[in-house]
Amino acid sequence: MQLPTQICERLEALGVGPEDVAERFVRGSGPGGQKINKTSSTVWLRHAPTGIEVRCQAGRSQKANRKQAWAELCDKLAAMHRAAQAEKRQEREAQRRRTRQKSPAQKARMVDAKKHRSRHKANRGRVSSDE
Repeated sequence: MQLPTQICERLEALGVGPEDVAERFVRGSGPGGQKINKTSSTVWLRHAPTGIEVRCQAGRSQKANRKQAWAELCDKLAAMHRAAQAEKRQEREAQRRRTRQKSPAQKARMVDAKKHRSRHKANRGRVSSDE
């Protein structure tokens, strides 16, 4: 069966080929009576490289279930892709914050804190053993 062009475009934009996805039609389960239990209208998709699985049994039509399952798979892959990009962006930002130079005000505060700590430690003195 041919995939709708909209789904093909989404898969192409994500860098996923339809050949990476295993598609099966299985019998449904749950409420729906004899019709749902006898026909293989449930669509099960599995993207092998990522292990993402989608199972769709929204309606009685295999064609509609198939379209919805592929759309859900595209949504999950896009969400995973966005999360990976956000993680990379956060790592770059954290690295930039770690390596940037301190402002003059930050340097002054740091020096003041070090001088305060030095005076505090200098007041400790030695313990005398006067008995």
